Amino acid sequence: MQLFYNPNLKENDTIFTFDSKESKHIIKVLRKKNGDELWITNGKGFLFQAKVIGENIKKCEVELIASKKTYPKVHSLHLVVAPTKMNDRYEWFLEKATEIGVDEITPIICERSERKTVKLERMQRVIESAMKQSLQTFLPKINEPISLTEFLEKPVTGLQFIAHCEESERHELKRRIVADQDLTILIGPEGDFAPSEIKSALGKGYLPVSMGKTRLRTETAAIVACTLVASINNG
Repeated sequence: MQLFYNPNLKENDTIFTFDSKESKHIIKVLRKKNGDELWITNGKGFLFQAKVIGENIKKCEVELIASKKTYPKVHSLHLVVAPTKMNDRYEWFLEKATEIGVDEITPIICERSERKTVKLERMQRVIESAMKQSLQTFLPKINEPISLTEFLEKPVTGLQFIAHCEESERHELKRRIVADQDLTILIGPEGDFAPSEIKSALGKGYLPVSMGKTRLRTETAAIVACTLVASINNG
């Protein structure tokens, strides 16, 4: 099964035309013909069964013959992660977190951040590709980058954690996750959060946590957090 994505599809649509890029892929690469089956999601929980009715390399037209609504998880995971110095490492995190089951991602700019700009459109494409590859029907939300100071002023629901490397009292994240609860987890840059940033987060109600006994890279810590949340909620 190969999954396609278009955010504009609605439950009651009957006919849909792919853009030229997708059409070329379907007709020229996959060699789909009239009558062949396709599967499409709108990233909002719907899975559509379709069949090709117009094998045009620039405007592949399909008939939507069935739709199925899936429902989101009880819990929601929001990972708030500082951009890494190397873009490919952050993109790796986006891909794997999407496959595992993240719901929302916010890049945060911190005092020690080595990278303070991100290519949001490219990140969006990585997430879309990972959603399709893992056959999911909900597209994670990727937010505009924001400073940690600004983010801490935003209201947050559910459990709130900050993962840092300071030699102070911290709880193991796996012992603080509660099944079916929304979570927001802050993960800092390669140089870790500054002491003043940790203090500010604690003042906003974030609990300090660790991912284990070893020091992890930013993207690794984010994947560990995502995996722990998934394992406890799916166990």
